[in-house]
Amino acid sequence: MRPLKLVEPDIVLEESYLSFYKEWKDSGETMIPWVIEKDPSNFQAMVQGLHNDAKGIDLPEGFVPGSTYWLIDQENKVIGAVNIRHALTEPLRNAGGHIGYGIRPSERRKGYATELLRLSLEKSKELGIPRALVVCDEINTGSMKTILNNGGVEDEDFIEKDGNVVKRYWIEL
Repeated sequence: MRPLKLVEPDIVLEESYLSFYKEWKDSGETMIPWVIEKDPSNFQAMVQGLHNDAKGIDLPEGFVPGSTYWLIDQENKVIGAVNIRHALTEPLRNAGGHIGYGIRPSERRKGYATELLRLSLEKSKELGIPRALVVCDEINTGSMKTILNNGGVEDEDFIEKDGNVVKRYWIEL
């Protein structure tokens, strides 16, 4: 596996991030974590908005501060993204968790998600989170394995209104 690191969103990574965004958008898949759905057409404003989210500036009603990081390789290719919520609301406790992460479609099944979550747990600890809740849909066996590989301990499932089963795991930091 290539050497990877987490970095804060930065305008110098615009071309790489736009490639990541376009690949995901073109795949037609749900964009996870939710922050990658943000329109990057005004890239500088998007990056500033992500930095504001981390500081709790101008958050929408019901939102908590959240730090976004991009997973990059040694060529500064954006491989994945993570959003770490600094606290949990009731909806996040049920089905969102502290950490939402995703790997671009062409880079999956290479061990990157496990490394992304490992690095994200380190960042979570730095943010003062003593125990992280990480969730995934029951049908997402790859994510389940990633969470378990990072020390996830299963908690009670949450059943959404549409019947979707959300698996909930706690990881001590």
